[in-house]
Amino acid sequence: MSYLDQITSPTLLLDEKICRANIKKMADKAARHDMKLVPHFKTAQSHQIGDWAKQYNITEVTVSSIKMGEYLVGQGWVNIHIAFPFNPLEIPKLNGIAERQSISVQLINAETTQMLVDQLEHTVGFFIEIDAGYGRTGVEVSDFGLIEEIMLIAKKSDKLNFKGFYLHAGHSYYMPDIPALYEQTRNALSMLKHKYNSEYPKLVTRTGDTPGCAVMEDFGDIDEMGPGNFVFYDLMQAELGGCDKEDIAICLAVPVVDIKRDRKEILIHGGGVHLAKDVLVGENGLKNFGEVVYLTENGWTIPENKSFLKSISQEHGIIKASDELLARVKVGDLLGILPVHSCMTADCMGEYMTLDGKMVDHAEGFLVK
Repeated sequence: MSYLDQITSPTLLLDEKICRANIKKMADKAARHDMKLVPHFKTAQSHQIGDWAKQYNITEVTVSSIKMGEYLVGQGWVNIHIAFPFNPLEIPKLNGIAERQSISVQLINAETTQMLVDQLEHTVGFFIEIDAGYGRTGVEVSDFGLIEEIMLIAKKSDKLNFKGFYLHAGHSYYMPDIPALYEQTRNALSMLKHKYNSEYPKLVTRTGDTPGCAVMEDFGDIDEMGPGNFVFYDLMQAELGGCDKEDIAICLAVPVVDIKRDRKEILIHGGGVHLAKDVLVGENGLKNFGEVVYLTENGWTIPENKSFLKSISQEHGIIKASDELLARVKVGDLLGILPVHSCMTADCMGEYMTLDGKMVDHAEGFLVK
């Protein structure tokens, strides 16, 4: 039976072949630059996809929450890193993980560092997160006082071990000049490495945004890369130049429930609870919440003439349809929607269906069940 015959409601499809190719390409790039690839699994959040990653010499993984870290414990990872400013209220959970699994956290202030020193029961590593222009979180790159205060407090405990500096250049998502941005990233991490290397000879530096890791070829002396979105990619990454639409490894299969041919609109069952509400805005001001692809027995094809989701609500989606699409679609058909932001779409859906009709796990779906 075709995988298409199993679909009656919004279903997130995963093309394993494309996903594996994306992982291999990034792993090859890291190896070419003598860097370690430590992917951020906030995108995939899957044991199965983790097993695919291990086949490309990926041994460590990054997560964005302790809940996600708990989900990946026991899966054979050498280390799990929580790349979010650590929440000290979760120290008991951290102790539970650290008893069974090598784990590291991210620190940005003295208060949390002191609480870890006082309450840790097992060894935990930590990175100091650095802000070199993004402005979301992290220690200012020039704030050596705070950097050294965190280091000094951590030295009071033999259970809190400094690993290095972590920098997420997230402004690569909205700054067009990625090479200039990465010059800042390289310079910041290189300066910190050389400043503290004599005291901490094993310290490493890591950067993590997919747009930069996908397009850059000059990483200087950065030791590790930790992108996440690259396993699936999405329309946002395609617009930024990090991938082609053909590299997008997931699409949302949605049923067609009505067609307004006079308005060139198609109503689908598929809305914000399935795709989230990330949006691209074109030069003409039109909003794009996802683009239509044609589902086939082997996956999907990208039409020559673009049709896109012009609006979404909780369960509804309205497609602005091309003449090509209107000529071939009828009520009861299935269409595919390439997501604007694959991380959020995957998080909303909580599981994947492969093109052979098998289900692939996701942390959110597992935890709900």
